[in-house]
Amino acid sequence: MANQPEPADPVDLADLVVVGGGPAGLATALGARLAGLSVTVLDRAQPLIDKACGEGLMPDAAEHLRALGVELAPSDCHPFRGIRYIDGAVMAEGIFPRATGLGVRRLALHQALVRRAEDVGVRLAWGTKVTGLPPGPPYAGVETAGGLVRARWIAAADGLLSRLRQQAGLAGPAAAQRRFGVRRHFALAPWSDFVEVFWGPGCEAYVTPVSPDQIGVALLWSNGPSNFETLLAHFPALQDRLSGATVTSRDRGAGPLHQRVRGVVRGNLALVGDAAGYLDAITGEGLAVAFHEAAALVAARGDLSAYAAAWRRINRLPNAMTSFMLFLERRPRLRARAIRALAAEPALFSRLLGIHARTLPARKIGLDGALRLAWRLVTP
Repeated sequence: MANQPEPADPVDLADLVVVGGGPAGLATALGARLAGLSVTVLDRAQPLIDKACGEGLMPDAAEHLRALGVELAPSDCHPFRGIRYIDGAVMAEGIFPRATGLGVRRLALHQALVRRAEDVGVRLAWGTKVTGLPPGPPYAGVETAGGLVRARWIAAADGLLSRLRQQAGLAGPAAAQRRFGVRRHFALAPWSDFVEVFWGPGCEAYVTPVSPDQIGVALLWSNGPSNFETLLAHFPALQDRLSGATVTSRDRGAGPLHQRVRGVVRGNLALVGDAAGYLDAITGEGLAVAFHEAAALVAARGDLSAYAAAWRRINRLPNAMTSFMLFLERRPRLRARAIRALAAEPALFSRLLGIHARTLPARKIGLDGALRLAWRLVTP
């Protein structure tokens, strides 16, 4: 990027310093800047920053981008209208009510976020290594290789394996269940306007349309080393469809996915995005949750106890749904029964997606719908 500012001088005092220039950090910075705060973003990398992810934005995540003024060119994204689950011969489709999701390459999303941050006057200090926190809390700012960057508040958005989370004493114990992900792109026109989720033995494949001429395939699996080709072999129909297609990206992995936290606030420091704890990518709402957290942190206006309460509310339903999906992932027969139940109740599946994407309130499932779904789950 042209005209990159130097790291903030130690005598400067920003209202907010954001450690981590990925989507969660930039969304936090944008929201704070639009609210009138002075903001500095620090990241040791240079844009554009890539990451292994499914690249499907739920409708509420896409709405957050629009609210922040982030614009994506039609050539850089592709809408999708719902989710399709495929488990062998069993298939279920649900359509988002009221809105659509958006598939977008992480690089294109990052470029749009950086461009918007530059436009609104966020101070972007790329190539700045954060070495730790000064004594505290409260913390005077963050230590960098070039000295102290002072700030009233600190947002740690430094990712799944957050160093600031560890240094602030907010990291929880390691999770027993270890799950990983890997992602690859193919030069193929999307064959569907759904995100397709293929279920296999101990792994899942997510196919997301990310542009008019490209798809992304993300694979998630449990325990032990593996690679894209080995995992893809569990899905012969998908493997055949991808055969001969040009690969347009290097494989990129992530994990272990489950990261526990003891809390998300210490003094004047708050965790945001993956740094604020992560359960799993199985429901595909990581960025939506991160954007909700970013908005809640800005709305707290420095009252970080209010942010901590909002973080609990934001994560309660997603974590419950993710835990349920992980429960099914480990029980193939019950999972197939659940997908058959959703296939038999497409309107109910769509309402569940609306609740999942926060475009419908939870009560919209209805007692009748919940009872019908439960009956189909317990009936062979």
